[in-house]
Amino acid sequence: MEEWVGYKWHEYITRQALGEFPEHAVHLKDEARNLGILFRALGGDPALSLVTAEPRHFRLRRRFLHKLAGTHRKFELAWRDDQNLRLPERVALFPSASLNRDLYLWLAALAASPEPEASDWLTGNQAMVQDVLARWPGLERIYQRLVSHSLQWRPHPDDLPPVEAAREDAIRQALIHPGSVTRIPGAGTDPWPVILWLYPSLNQRPANGQVIGDDNTQSSPGGLSKKRKRRQAERVEGFDRDQGLMIFRLESLFSWTEFIPVDRAGDDTEEEDAEAVADDMDMISVSNDRRETSSSIKFDLDLPSEENDDLRLGPGIHLPEWDWRSQSYREKFCCLQPMLARDAQPADLPEPLRRPAKRLQRQFSALKPLKQWQKRQVEGEELDLDACLEREVQNRQRQGAIDQKLFVRCQQSQRDLACLVLADVSLSTETYINNHQRVIDVARDGLQLLSEALQASRDPFALFAFSSRRRDHVRFHHIKGFDEAYTGTIRGRIQALEPGYYTRMGAAIRQATRMLQARHEHQKILLLLTDGKPNDLDLYEGRYGVEDTRMAVQEAHKAGLTPFCVTIDDEASEYLPYVFGSNHYVVIRDPAQLPLQLPKLYLNLTR
Repeated sequence: MEEWVGYKWHEYITRQALGEFPEHAVHLKDEARNLGILFRALGGDPALSLVTAEPRHFRLRRRFLHKLAGTHRKFELAWRDDQNLRLPERVALFPSASLNRDLYLWLAALAASPEPEASDWLTGNQAMVQDVLARWPGLERIYQRLVSHSLQWRPHPDDLPPVEAAREDAIRQALIHPGSVTRIPGAGTDPWPVILWLYPSLNQRPANGQVIGDDNTQSSPGGLSKKRKRRQAERVEGFDRDQGLMIFRLESLFSWTEFIPVDRAGDDTEEEDAEAVADDMDMISVSNDRRETSSSIKFDLDLPSEENDDLRLGPGIHLPEWDWRSQSYREKFCCLQPMLARDAQPADLPEPLRRPAKRLQRQFSALKPLKQWQKRQVEGEELDLDACLEREVQNRQRQGAIDQKLFVRCQQSQRDLACLVLADVSLSTETYINNHQRVIDVARDGLQLLSEALQASRDPFALFAFSSRRRDHVRFHHIKGFDEAYTGTIRGRIQALEPGYYTRMGAAIRQATRMLQARHEHQKILLLLTDGKPNDLDLYEGRYGVEDTRMAVQEAHKAGLTPFCVTIDDEASEYLPYVFGSNHYVVIRDPAQLPLQLPKLYLNLTR
């Protein structure tokens, strides 16, 4: 009973102190799609990811109620950097849902404006507000409503000391009349947060700690990324958990934050509520407590020895890579190593695939070249009997000019196209999609069924797979070349594919583009199969990898190719439109259907 009363009291005090309207709250996850469309429609950088903003610490002059409830120390505010646009996870400051939603719309519009020339936070935000209102006058009414309600949320100057009151008057003036204030007076505390402005990025480390985490999120342009918050940390002395009976620090006995020894060197431990516990902690304590024990030794993604690895075909191919930060290529930056499976043995088509393979062969056999006889030709292999008979009639009747087209010619109808299939075999394909089947298993079945179908249609095709471990080792597995026949040897190479390493997608696409450029066919298709975003160990993560892959796709388009991506990644619709274009990718929602869907997609591409 006492616990329940205490909880209700805490809930009441906190609600009164926050001054929010939870019944009218609007969440970013519900508005992310519309905000992404608006942000890019107004000229925002299409490569930016929309993610939630982590709380910022402020040193404010708080009221007694704020101190009692422990509120108004951290605020989620909007900001952007080269990687992300960060918006509050939840807005409930205003007494209506439409106003809270308008705040999201205004922040997205403000973030879409160009970087101001002014370097300081005050004049820069005023310049951006003026630019937005000048370009989009329809937002004037929304902005004025937001200003009116946000001023009610801010402290009144009459309740502040003279120095802080002068600063608050300057900020209010800048909100009401953007561009009218050039500087704000200094004070001993931080100014009350301006929720209608953008704040600088959080790249600096706090004075009394450090930031744990990074800005590389697991999503990309077009939607809301998975939240990965930065967290405040302190470094403490390590302790030996085997000595004594105390497993926590005595000074934290009466606090909400317990000292929990977390071994950051090990990644195999699972804690269901770890993220929720971390969200509740104001400070995470980190100590250097790495002891070399047999249970913690890991050899993660180390390359196998030469005698146990696949065969290397040649010394390697040096390829460029696009650096979006400098807007230039890094020449000969990546080394792509062609590989051939060492232990692949000729194999037959697996029994479960034989029935669908026969059905696809019948369907695709209708596409193979057919002989067509063209009548009434000047030259040809045989005489056209009908034309000869008509000429003899005209000759005897002496009627007009006599037709000289007396032959028939045989011509084959050709599908003038070539297809290169590029499969991602990174370590993520080890994941199970059901109780008994992995992603790599589904991908192998898809490659085999598509190969059976293309063999029946007699379309020239090639098969390759790729993975990577940093820029100097991009593995490019040779499965089938254009000039090789599809035999049991090729099936064995497909079945020998195993997952490993990472996904340096740009280099693989560039090599596939070079190979397709050497073909003489009119239509050249580059079909990419993948299960996730481009990533690697050395900076090839987040926007860097996405931008390089996008540039490689653009290079393929300029070379006259048709690149198309097939993926089973649930979040692919957030970044693939930016990388491949809205009409050059498809997401297979049920990965188990990939083997049967792949030939159908090929038919749609080649019709």
